[in-house]
Amino acid sequence: MAFPEYAEFVVVGAGIHGLATAWRLAERLTERNETVEGRIIVLDKSGIAAGASGIACGVVRNNYFQPAMRNLMAHSVGVWESDPEAFSYHPVGYMQISCEAMRDDVAQIFAEQQAIGYESVFIEGANAATSYMRGLFDDWQAQAITSVLHEKRGGYANNTTSIYGLAKKAEDLGVRIITGVEVKGFVSDNGSKAVRAVETDKGLIRCDRVIIGAGPWVRNFWDMLGLPKQITVKDLKGNVREGIDMWRFWQLEEGLLRVDPGMLLTDDGKMPPVIHVDTDAPLISDVDGSTITDKMWGIYYKPDWHFGGVQGGAAPYKVDTPVDEVQIDPYGPDSPEFVSGPAFAHMWVSALAHCHKRFEGMMPKYHREPSGGIGCFTPDSFPVFDHFNENATVIADSNHGYKMLGVGRLIADEVMGEEQELLKPFRFDRFEKGELHPTSHSPFPWS
Repeated sequence: MAFPEYAEFVVVGAGIHGLATAWRLAERLTERNETVEGRIIVLDKSGIAAGASGIACGVVRNNYFQPAMRNLMAHSVGVWESDPEAFSYHPVGYMQISCEAMRDDVAQIFAEQQAIGYESVFIEGANAATSYMRGLFDDWQAQAITSVLHEKRGGYANNTTSIYGLAKKAEDLGVRIITGVEVKGFVSDNGSKAVRAVETDKGLIRCDRVIIGAGPWVRNFWDMLGLPKQITVKDLKGNVREGIDMWRFWQLEEGLLRVDPGMLLTDDGKMPPVIHVDTDAPLISDVDGSTITDKMWGIYYKPDWHFGGVQGGAAPYKVDTPVDEVQIDPYGPDSPEFVSGPAFAHMWVSALAHCHKRFEGMMPKYHREPSGGIGCFTPDSFPVFDHFNENATVIADSNHGYKMLGVGRLIADEVMGEEQELLKPFRFDRFEKGELHPTSHSPFPWS
């Protein structure tokens, strides 16, 4: 097909957000009995699922301390549930297993989940929590656990398979996905900030609307739109800080234990929920008996036949490189800099052994090929979903992305003129207004 000269909607990024937005835009046009062909184009410089969506561990959860995130995720879980086969979605549930320092936070999450009708159960007290976990795994041995929040909905999806399923939904409705095309900038008319054309390495594409769902590359597109590199941030206590970097990068720590995934089935042979453990019990090396940390730590894990083992991760760490100097490409396992290393493997496998006796002595089974990547975070580590320069929409997921399948649908509805209540708490002006999201005691920046 010839390279297009014009499209009504140009979507940048063939990952979870770009494809979900294109799919919903096509649905809206179809509902109006309007043609879709030639009106919606998705561009990606590499390929479908070539970015963060393609390396995501695939966890889908509602476990958020922030009410706005919890409501948004309840919506997204509903979208995952709408077509489990197409999205390669496994609704096995999700468990937040926590120490005393997080007990009140998790109790609040449970209460608010009940208020919105999101099915979960909450177990409190060390003895009750241990008993509950041993009802699933007879070798459960994690220390200092005083609560378990078991979400009955949620689970995980096979990442690349789900993105290709999403791409098929969009293409079946007439969306054109063009890969191998790099966006280099945006062209505006004199006296207007509105984007009139997208400049690519294959030529210009005139457009009426541009939607950016570029994951960790959002920093680059933010700069192309001429949006501020530093901003003023007012916190929840009214303190004002100026000159705060709009973006910062964190190294994501994930890996794989090369064992039979069936090793982590429950005692009755069923698929377990995705398991997330946060505890302040000392983490002791399963290799040499040394203390890895005596501060709070957290891991998540699941059996995964798609990855071929037990897959999961741990809390990320900040990238100290100045934000404008961070090299995003090559991304993920191909990066020479931002991949999980031996220290992560040592920590994560020891943490698995802390939780289950079955993982003791498993360090030789750790899959040592490169894994992980980097995420691009906002100042408060939560997403920005907003509209700029008259006709540009930015989906900045702050690394919450893959699980938020419903965001693209909500964005598309806003682009079609219907403001969405679920997106309002994530506007850019919240930083200046002091309307930040509350934070929990979790060691993870996104909980």
